[in-house]
Amino acid sequence: MTINKTVKCGTLESNDIFLILLPSENGIEIELESVVHKQFGDHIKKVITEKLQEMGIDSITVKAQDKGALDYTIKARIEGAIKRSY
Repeated sequence: MTINKTVKCGTLESNDIFLILLPSENGIEIELESVVHKQFGDHIKKVITEKLQEMGIDSITVKAQDKGALDYTIKARIEGAIKRSY
């Protein structure tokens, strides 16, 4: 499944993540900017990918600006954005 429109979710506040989800036909693509990219970049991408797959999304482009969000915040933002796209 894929989304039909561009959606945004989150903020640029500390301990949050701002997401822009765009329709795509090229699988799951993630562009990540993060204040903790060196330490947690791969983990953040894994959390995003797993949540998208859990929700049945197999083709999407995600642009993420992370400000130190914890896993549950990332998952909530992904879910909120996907639900906005319906």
